[in-house]
Amino acid sequence: MKTLGIDMGSSSVKVSLMDVETGRCIASSTNPSVEMPIDAPQSGWAEQDPEMWWRYICDGIRAVGAEHPLADVAAIGITYQMHGLVAIDKAGEPLRKAIIWCDSRAVATGAEALEALGPQRCLKHLLNSPGNFTASKAAWVRKNEPEIFAKIDKFMLPGDYAAYRLTGEISTTESGLSEQILWDFAENRRADFVADYYGIPHSMIPQAGVSIGIRSRTNAETERLFGIPAGTPVSYRAGDQPNNAFSLNVLEKGEIAATGGTSGVVYGVSDTPKADPQSRVNTFLHVNHSAAAPRYGILLCINGTGIMNSWLRRNIARSMSYDEMNQAAASVPAGSDGLLSIPFGNGAERVLGNRYTGASFSGIDLNRHTTAHMIRSVHEGIAYSFRYGIDIMRQTGLVPNVIRAGRANLFLSPVFRETLATLTGAEIELFNTDGALGAARGAALGAGLYSSREQTFASLEKLGSVRPVPEWKEALEQGYAEWKAEVESRLSRH
Repeated sequence: MKTLGIDMGSSSVKVSLMDVETGRCIASSTNPSVEMPIDAPQSGWAEQDPEMWWRYICDGIRAVGAEHPLADVAAIGITYQMHGLVAIDKAGEPLRKAIIWCDSRAVATGAEALEALGPQRCLKHLLNSPGNFTASKAAWVRKNEPEIFAKIDKFMLPGDYAAYRLTGEISTTESGLSEQILWDFAENRRADFVADYYGIPHSMIPQAGVSIGIRSRTNAETERLFGIPAGTPVSYRAGDQPNNAFSLNVLEKGEIAATGGTSGVVYGVSDTPKADPQSRVNTFLHVNHSAAAPRYGILLCINGTGIMNSWLRRNIARSMSYDEMNQAAASVPAGSDGLLSIPFGNGAERVLGNRYTGASFSGIDLNRHTTAHMIRSVHEGIAYSFRYGIDIMRQTGLVPNVIRAGRANLFLSPVFRETLATLTGAEIELFNTDGALGAARGAALGAGLYSSREQTFASLEKLGSVRPVPEWKEALEQGYAEWKAEVESRLSRH
């Protein structure tokens, strides 16, 4: 018996097949071989074609199906890039490209809503500012593309769209509503007052259910395309960061997960709804939330992290693999001999109050600094941005003594993970999991193939721990102080 996990990122789509008995990944496929394009028709905009996502989902499912027949797939799980807007018409066709998570066009829309609805009301009921989230993006479409808005039958998150293509049924989750800023935490129900303010008809919002549990079942077309039996449950759906936490067995109060892909995230679980008054970190419903046992995910997101590292490779370290870049970074002393990098170049940053400062290097010594210095300074600059956000998270009561992460992406860099451990004082635990395998585990739990948390994560293997490096601390603290002063100087000018 197998489960299928689909991980829809903004860079690629990964599909993994898990053996339920062993909990092991037996096949996986990542598509495309290069990063998916992100269209930017204007500065600060970011769009992708939902049909492109579906094409790569199909490629991935067919690739794992070529290794193992899919007739015994018993459940499907989906994880996806959060906060996107997919608008479809009555025929189920996308009306425009999806406005994705790092698109900042709706920042002003959200700011106006915060003022009109009242900051205290928003913090009490939404635990966030309306910000640049999905509902605000829908409101932007209503104002700026009225001819498209008039044709919308439903708008949904990227993962909802994938589930729709597999099942023919349109739905979302309560956790998904919270990431769209359409969940009322005080009333424990959909936040219709936000939709009403934005002029969004309630009929455009899909019905919502739990993240872990059967929401829909595959149709005959899915069986025809892939050999997955019609009626197979889609029994898990979660945004990429709640899913990253789930995949690392981060489900209870005080547990903390991190990831460093295109964006960087620290995600901690609380049993008490708390809000940052400035909405620099955000609170959503966690995947295992229920009214009887509340679980909230407090999320710190930094847009310009892994994408800064990949930009460096594409444009400066062109002849180097990521492994070679990591080795080069390790050849430079802590503090990068005074070279600083600021990674905030991928749209407005929530941690900076929804402002865009741009990415940069500063302190370049043309007689001393090399490509290796630039690589290390990027890894350190990303770690500095994590520290900046974690200091804000501490104000909500989350203290990161232990941070769990998958051994992937930026956490493959010894310099990055040891710098992060040194700056935060936390031990970093690395595990053998990723988003697609987490979604496959969630599918098994949601379909009742696993009966408990313990059974679900019995095969989760700890690969090692990373502790602070005492001899780096002085140089890194000095570097962080200079970095923070530079960031705050830039903020004062924006």
